[in-house]
Amino acid sequence: MESACSRESWSGVGPAVIAVRNDSRVMKLEFHERAAAVEPAGLLILHHGRGADELDLLGLADALDPARRLHVAAPRGPLRLPGSPGYHWYRVPRVGYPDAASFAAAYDDLAAFHDSVWERTAIEPSRTVLGGFSMGSVMSYALALGPLRPAPAGILAFSGFIPVVEGWRPSLADRRGLRAFIAHGRRDPVIEVGFARRARDELQAACMDVSYHESDAAHHVDPEHVGLAREWLEVTLDLGGAPGAEGAQPL
Repeated sequence: MESACSRESWSGVGPAVIAVRNDSRVMKLEFHERAAAVEPAGLLILHHGRGADELDLLGLADALDPARRLHVAAPRGPLRLPGSPGYHWYRVPRVGYPDAASFAAAYDDLAAFHDSVWERTAIEPSRTVLGGFSMGSVMSYALALGPLRPAPAGILAFSGFIPVVEGWRPSLADRRGLRAFIAHGRRDPVIEVGFARRARDELQAACMDVSYHESDAAHHVDPEHVGLAREWLEVTLDLGGAPGAEGAQPL
């Protein structure tokens, strides 16, 4: 199981279930939410890693937004795989290259989920950051860079990669200026750091604003990167003047 961080600091609303419709089926996605303390200044959607669940990154949400200026949503992956704990977004025949069928199904369901959250909260994609850990970072890249998908304000990618998968290619020409925070461990035995470097290079070549960070961490969210990510999030969503900003505490 890929557990990115502790769950102990979460205090929010949920769980909840939402019916998601796409061309082939109705899928119920479970998720947790944390409401903002005041009128939300933006939206943070966090996608968990392989074998985890919607609770796994909620402690990270509190660390990234201690003043609770953002509405936070964390969906659960749709797959249960035999012999593997937790939930998954897609099958993994080879790291970096998701199974096309399960990836496409998760992509459609997650796209519909994002659309429903935007509609329900009235928070626009331009005020949204899509983030995740490991497999959740892959889905964050996929939805943020997907053809015909609305561009978010930014991508927050811990220990992930831009997928290479049949039926999907990133739409880069219309994402100029999109911000991305990429953090990866040089000792990662699951997704080697070269994936992060290639993602950095690909996004920078497309004139995106990339904040790139490496450390000697393995396959987890390095605490040294969390403070940097929080600062990046504040700039990306312009939280410095948001209500409650004066209550933020340093990590």
